[in-house]
Amino acid sequence: MTTKPHLRVENLTMAYGETIIQERLDFSINRGEIFIIMGGSGCGKSTLLRHLIGLMEPAAGKILFDEIDLWQTSDQERNRIISNFGVLFQSGALWSSMTLGENIELVLKEHTDLTDRQIAEVVAYKLSLVGLSRFAEYYPSEISGGMRKRAGLARAMALDPDALFFDEPSAGLDPVSSRLLDDLILELRDSLGSTIVIVSHELASIFAVGDNSIFLDPTDKTIIARGAPQMLLETSQDPRVISFLTRKARLK
Repeated sequence: MTTKPHLRVENLTMAYGETIIQERLDFSINRGEIFIIMGGSGCGKSTLLRHLIGLMEPAAGKILFDEIDLWQTSDQERNRIISNFGVLFQSGALWSSMTLGENIELVLKEHTDLTDRQIAEVVAYKLSLVGLSRFAEYYPSEISGGMRKRAGLARAMALDPDALFFDEPSAGLDPVSSRLLDDLILELRDSLGSTIVIVSHELASIFAVGDNSIFLDPTDKTIIARGAPQMLLETSQDPRVISFLTRKARLK
């Protein structure tokens, strides 16, 4: 029996006005998979992520979640689908005037009918998942960059999302913090079963967590490689892919 993909992209074209960013994009993401979107700077990785989470409408093509076309359904259905997403942007996007606990509370108060006591329990649980149980009363400025990323992840998980989307989660982190975040992402996938889509150029993270991937090229403006990152490293014959996946080795 063939399992239908959680997310499917068909012949997608992304454009700003008349300028095409990427075209002819076709790929599928299975439920519970950690899927990497990679490629050089300026190839459209973050733009693709914004399309997948419903912030940008395609110039052409389809984006389907559980076989429902995100842009050919009703506004109500599209909002229902998007409400099942958790998103972690590069900065963590926490409200600086709120404590970590209040940042998560805000999401729950806006989107659920939980009581104050229930909200407090959810906040405590989400912070415990990311190792920040003792930091609910801290403000973002009072904690490290790695902790802010974890707090942003706790907020992204506040509504028990079906899918998590991360834009360069390791950006700006030291190697130790980045590795801890990778371990956390793997733990969350294994414990919650969420589908996770990550935009990344960090090789260590790509190889540590990626089950599958696509490689976007800014010149061809389409996907030039696909598959598990380690498999691409071992088998790709494309010099652009090889250069990207071995660049750290060349710097040593």
